[in-house]
Amino acid sequence: PGDEVITTPFTFFGTAGAIARTGAKPVFVDIDPRTYNIDPALIERRITRQTKVIIPVHLYGQMAEMDPIMEVANRHGIPVIEDAAQAIGATYQGRQAGSIGAVACFSFYPTKNLGACGDAGMIVTNDARLRDRMSMMRNHGGDRKYFHRYVGGNFRLDPIQAAILLVKLPYLRKWSEARRQNAAYYDRHFRGTALRTPCVHPDCVSIYHQYVIEVDRREEMIAHLHAKGVGCEVYYPLSLDQQECFRRFGYNGESHCPKSSRAAGRVLALPVYPELTPTMQDYVIGAVREFVSG
Repeated sequence: PGDEVITTPFTFFGTAGAIARTGAKPVFVDIDPRTYNIDPALIERRITRQTKVIIPVHLYGQMAEMDPIMEVANRHGIPVIEDAAQAIGATYQGRQAGSIGAVACFSFYPTKNLGACGDAGMIVTNDARLRDRMSMMRNHGGDRKYFHRYVGGNFRLDPIQAAILLVKLPYLRKWSEARRQNAAYYDRHFRGTALRTPCVHPDCVSIYHQYVIEVDRREEMIAHLHAKGVGCEVYYPLSLDQQECFRRFGYNGESHCPKSSRAAGRVLALPVYPELTPTMQDYVIGAVREFVSG
């Protein structure tokens, strides 16, 4: 309690929820509207004596700009935790998601690019001291049976989920490349329309966990696509700084991060999974273009 953690408001709730459950305050920094990731240029002005951690999120399969983030963090002596839940296999300047910060977190929820058959996840670090402590925390805070150094919990990965992930892991690169090909196909066929298609930073290779467009009259487009049998989803419809549960930290429900709030009202994810065929994509493209030109 009293600590602060800097992160983005444009992400899945779990990022800020993990902060709040410790009693710390999530301090939201607005996004770069091109990539939807946290804007590194805005981080330093939100740092205080209470800032203990910075958590950038690699959203939609594209890494945040880690060099300027790490430069600010290192200058202030603040560790960085990468939320790489949506970015396994993505790179920034040739470096893998999860390899830059002090710790990184991955999700293997079934909808992820590498998904288990239920809830699953992984944390990674190059710090031996952190590794040992996290290993104990996941197993009731002990390093041997019935002896507990910390009040941990049962956070072990289910061996069945691990077995499923090990079977799927060799296919991950092929699946990521198929997603990139599908994204490029969309890009070509949406060129010249009023849609805003994904912007990939030149230092990044995205794994396209989601292919997200921006569109006017979003709810109408969703209804149109559903009527055509095309799946789509909004990630995410309300910026976290406007969520009711964070009002106890001084947020009043109004937009404190206008770029995040604007994106939340316009983004829409289209199917991009590896098994899409050109015929299937042509159907999606036709339905989208029909709405845009209508």
